Amino acid sequence: MTAMAHEPMPAQNDILLEGFLALETPTGFRAELIEGEIAVTPPPDGDHEDYLSIVFEQVMRGSATAMQFSGHKGLVLPGAGGQPADHVIPDATIAPRALRLFRGAPPWMPGDGVAMVVEVTSSNPHKDRVAKRHCYARAGIPLYLLVDRSKSTITLFSDPAGEDYVGNTTTPFGKPIPLPAPFSFDLETTDFF
Repeated sequence: MTAMAHEPMPAQNDILLEGFLALETPTGFRAELIEGEIAVTPPPDGDHEDYLSIVFEQVMRGSATAMQFSGHKGLVLPGAGGQPADHVIPDATIAPRALRLFRGAPPWMPGDGVAMVVEVTSSNPHKDRVAKRHCYARAGIPLYLLVDRSKSTITLFSDPAGEDYVGNTTTPFGKPIPLPAPFSFDLETTDFF
């Protein structure tokens, strides 16, 4: 009897990650790997982009620190207990301009140096409210701003600790929400109506 050497069988997580990275989506669709599940999102509607534009304009104009803003930048973040790394595409990724995080960055970059991510709820608000929040907290991203269209609220999650954020402030549309340093200004939400 002869013993034959075999390649080790890939683990289920390896197969999932390889399948995700090889996935081709229709133009405008985004594929993400979030907590061991592949999520494919259609292109956003105009209202979604309008909310992002309002946040973008105020961050660029009001921040105490000059900021860089990237819409739909792929982030590779630590996976949950034994899961493959999360591959998440926030609606907006914001970092201090002095860091120049986006210059020369690969399609999937780590979250190191990111000051805040922004999500505007769309077709699957639960993903933005829970799963993505946990992804960003695990990565230690200091601030997560959630514009929840169906609830007409904006929530700032802060102080990541393990799987979640310790701090959160929610305000209804129409009321300002304070953004701490390095932003250090009140984000106005009156234009969200």
